[in-house]
Amino acid sequence: MANRLAEEISPYLLQHKDNPVDWYPWGPEALTRAKTEGKPILLSVGYAACHWCHVMERESFEDDETAELMNREFVCIKVDREERPDIDAIYMEAVQAMTGHGGWPMTVFLDPEARPFYGGTYYPPEDRYGMPSFRKVLTAVASAWKERRSEVEEQGQFLTERIGVAARIQPSSEPAEVDDLETALARLRSLFDSAHGGFGGAPKFPQAPVLEFLLRMQRRGGDGVEEMLMTTLMRMAGGGMFDQLRGGFHRYSVDREWVVPHFEKMLYDNALLLRVYTRAWQAFNEPRFKE
Repeated sequence: MANRLAEEISPYLLQHKDNPVDWYPWGPEALTRAKTEGKPILLSVGYAACHWCHVMERESFEDDETAELMNREFVCIKVDREERPDIDAIYMEAVQAMTGHGGWPMTVFLDPEARPFYGGTYYPPEDRYGMPSFRKVLTAVASAWKERRSEVEEQGQFLTERIGVAARIQPSSEPAEVDDLETALARLRSLFDSAHGGFGGAPKFPQAPVLEFLLRMQRRGGDGVEEMLMTTLMRMAGGGMFDQLRGGFHRYSVDREWVVPHFEKMLYDNALLLRVYTRAWQAFNEPRFKE
């Protein structure tokens, strides 16, 4: 029997409609139930092209025993980060504050007021990779909620007051100084892979904002900038990270040569790279960039 996600339009949420987990989409129905029953919320965030999201679904969300534990102890909410980037951004900041890193699938435990108090990313079905099993995490969080609820709620309040700090920082009204630009450029030169393009070693990401910066610096006549741009853009377009059959760029390359892609295509990456390659074609009149 399908759960509530069967009524959604997101491909990612529909992927989970037949899970034995009693999933809710994000909305007032789930939040009201959490408040009425005094239950914590288990928020799971992912997206359709996410490899480890599929793995966690297969290992945990399709498992009857795990689903029974989730349904008994939590109000379970599924969110597609591509449909609700606002929710994803808020709770990703909380997870990064708690763990020092982030990623997807994102697993966050909230109090009935939707304040996060514990979280992480992928959890395996058994203890491995130096991580506790998902069922062990579920049991521990449920016990903490029942036995030390005031401490848990205090942790949620503490985190809530501190997330969003970066968003509240006011941007500088002062223009960037030439020395600042040159310092940034020098740093990029030190990281540049002259053999394969890009910056640093594997994995390599298509850093569109960095390339935009270099295109601006190239107009200023920055030393070595054209080589960094041409090498990087040509190698990215000529390797496996660019889908030679269907077009578009995958999220990153797992090797420094741009040969082996991580098989996810993100809309925001391709939107930014579309602009980068357009401006590069305007700057260098290179047919490959126009293509």
